[in-house]
Amino acid sequence: MNTSAHAKHNPNPWYKERWTWLLMLMPATAIVAGGITLWLAIKSFDGLVADDYYKQGLAINQTLAKANAAAELGLTAKVKFAAEALQVELASQGGSSLPERLLVTLAHPTRGGLDQQLVMERSGPVYRAAIPMALGTAHWKILLEDESRSWRLTGTAFLPTETEIRIDSSDLKPVD
Repeated sequence: MNTSAHAKHNPNPWYKERWTWLLMLMPATAIVAGGITLWLAIKSFDGLVADDYYKQGLAINQTLAKANAAAELGLTAKVKFAAEALQVELASQGGSSLPERLLVTLAHPTRGGLDQQLVMERSGPVYRAAIPMALGTAHWKILLEDESRSWRLTGTAFLPTETEIRIDSSDLKPVD
C-alpha cells in the first residue's frame, strides 16, 4: 500500500507517458509530410504552361487561319521518326511550290523544357534534320510551318510506338 501511494505522489515524467507521444504523432507526421511535399515542389518544377495565356487565346484566329491556308494549298505530310533523325515528305495537291526550308516544332505535352525546334532543309520532296535531344515516351505534338509562317500543319505522334504518321489538312474547311 505504501508503493501505490508513493506512485501517486511521484508521477512519471512526461516523456515516459505513452499518451504524450501518441498526441505528438499526428503533428509530427504533418511536419514530415509537409517537408517532403516542399522538397518535391522545389525539385520537380514543371514551370508555367503559358505566361501569356490571354494573348494566346486572342491569337487563336491567326492559328486557324494558318491551318486553313494549309487546307487551301492541299498540303499533306508524312513524318518519319528515326533514332536521331526526322524526315518529312511534304506534298501539295494544288501544284503550289514547296518551300526550301521547313520549320518543325516537336512539343512535349507537359514539359516545355523538352520542346524542340528544327529547321529542315529540302532535298527533293523530302526534308531531313537531326534531332538534337532524344525524344522520350509521350504524345508529341508536331507543328510544320514554312519559313514565312503563312500555313501550318499539326499532328500528334505517340513515341516510340508510332514512328511514321500522316498529317492531312484536307478535313479542315476554310473559314469565311
